[in-house]
Amino acid sequence: MTVLSVRGMSVNFGGVQALSNVDIEVGEGQLVGLIGPNGAGKTTFIDAISGFVRCRGRVELSGRDLSRLPAHARARRGLARTWQSIELFDDLTVWENLAVAVEHTSVLEQLREMFRGRVVTPVACQKALETLGLSDHAQRLATELSHAERKLVGVARALAAQPRLICLDEPAAGLDTTQRADLGRRLRAMADGGTATLLVDHDMGLVLSVCDHVVVLDFGKVIAAGPPEAVRQNPAVVTAYLGGAAAEVVPTGAGS
Repeated sequence: MTVLSVRGMSVNFGGVQALSNVDIEVGEGQLVGLIGPNGAGKTTFIDAISGFVRCRGRVELSGRDLSRLPAHARARRGLARTWQSIELFDDLTVWENLAVAVEHTSVLEQLREMFRGRVVTPVACQKALETLGLSDHAQRLATELSHAERKLVGVARALAAQPRLICLDEPAAGLDTTQRADLGRRLRAMADGGTATLLVDHDMGLVLSVCDHVVVLDFGKVIAAGPPEAVRQNPAVVTAYLGGAAAEVVPTGAGS
C-alpha cells in the first residue's frame, strides 16, 4: 500500500529552481533513500512535503491530499520528520522527550488534565525506545547523552508519535562508522516493523545498504530511481558524484 505519493513537486526560491517535477512514492514498511550531491534539493524536498516550504504539485499521505495543509495539520495526519539539528528538551529525560511527542491534547483535554493530572500511555514510547535500542537510557537527561544517542532519541521521538510516514534528514551526520552501521540496523528494523520511512543522508554506503528503493536528485531533478544495486551502477549517478563520493558509487572493478 502506498503511504506517501508525491507527483510533480516543484519549488522555486526567486529565480532558482530548487526542485523540478519530482515524483516519489514510499510504501508501507518500505525504507526509501533520497540521495544526491550537495545542493541537489534533498532537504528542500522534505521541507516541502512537510509543509515548511511552498511548492507546486500534489502530496498525498495514505490517499489523502495534504497539498494545501499547513505543517502542523500534516503532522496531525501522520507525517513526522526529524531535523539536521538535534532539537531535544535538555531539561527532560529521554522518556519525557518521547512523551511530549505522543501527546496531542485538545483544549478540553488540557482542562481535564488540570483537575485529573496528565496520564501518558507508555506503549508507543516503550516500543520506540526498544526499536532504537534506547530502553536503558529512558531515565537519563538529554544533556547526559552522546551525540549518537541524541540522534537516536530524535528518531525515537518521531516514531513514538506513531506516524504513517517518517522523514529522516541526515540522521547519520556526525556519527562514526560503527555508529552509522548501528543506525542503519535500527532504521531497517523500524521499516520492517511497518513504518514507511524516507531517509535523506550523505552517507551513500548507509543508504545503499539498508534501503529498499533509492531516488537520486541532481540540481533538483530525479536522475535515477530503483533498487540500490541498479542505482549504484547507473552512469548518471556516477557522473553526478564525481569526486570523493564517486568511489562509493562505482562498483568494484568498474573502469578496469
